[in-house]
Order: sequence, then structure tokens, then C-alpha cells
Amino acid sequence: MAEVVAVARDAAHRFSKTPCPAIVLIAGEGVEGDAHRGVTVQHRSRVAQDPTQPNLRQVHLLSAELFDELAEKGYEVRPGDMGENITTRGLDLLGLPRGTVLGIGEARLEVTGLRNPCAQISGFRPGLLSEVLRRGPDGTLVRRAGIMAVVTQGGAVSPGDAISVHLPAAPHLPLERV
Repeated sequence: MAEVVAVARDAAHRFSKTPCPAIVLIAGEGVEGDAHRGVTVQHRSRVAQDPTQPNLRQVHLLSAELFDELAEKGYEVRPGDMGENITTRGLDLLGLPRGTVLGIGEARLEVTGLRNPCAQISGFRPGLLSEVLRRGPDGTLVRRAGIMAVVTQGGAVSPGDAISVHLPAAPHLPLERV
């Protein structure tokens, strides 16, 4: 069963977010009390390019299974450390197609794409960037730092909430960086 392991938010633009007992998602905006909440893009690098872009990165989800894998390689990473709002377990986030709707608690999220890992990850844990951004056998970049989503229905989300997956109509489009 897919479920929420932890939730986190941060009102400031910092790399890591603070775990909390629950978060509230606001339709069309993101996580209440989080620096990345907004209808238009809130990530500083994206704002510098074009502040009128729609915010396709309202909620960041990351798999606890990645933390397990990183721990085996000597990296201690806890929920919220990599800036995610929702840490999941039991769901292949990176394998979901674009447009998948996730039901979590009272909320609904639509998956928009992959998080593009940045150099800040190496500042957090030296060498970690090479673990979450790799080259595939064909030379293409493989991004493993979670997925991004927009809030289509608001509501509270807490650890222990079940996650339901509603795939879009075929053909399924692969996730790309957003």
C-alpha cells in the first residue's frame, strides 16, 4: 500500500524543509505556509527567467525508498532534507506518467514532471548530486530527486495517509523535468 511517511514545509527559500504533523494543500497554489506556494513560479531560478510562468512545482514528492538506497551508500537523508513536501513509501513515483492524479488524504495532486536536481544538493551532502542525477545506458540524464505536482483539490495531508493513483488516459507521457 502506498502511503505518506512524512510531510514538510518551510516559509523561507532554504534547501531543506521542516517536518511537521500535517500540511494543508491549497488548490491551484501549493502548500500553505511554504515558500514555493503560488499560482506562478516561485523557485528563484525560474522567477529570474520569467516570473509569469505557471507554477508546475507547487508540491515536491520524494520516495523514502531513495533514502534507504542512499543510506546503504553512506548518506544520511531524512524526510524534508531534500526539500520535499511529501515523503512517500510504496509508490514508484518516477515511473508515473505525466498527468497522473494522486489522492492523498482530502487532497488531489496532478503530477507535472520530475524535479531537476541542482548543485545545492552537493552543498547539503557532498557527492549526493551524482546519486540523484545519473547517466542512463544510452547517455541520457536520469533524474531521481522526486517528482513535482500541482494541487487540483485542496485538503490536509498527514503521515499515514493512504495514496491512491489514478492514471491518465493513454497514451501515457513520460515525466520530463519541470
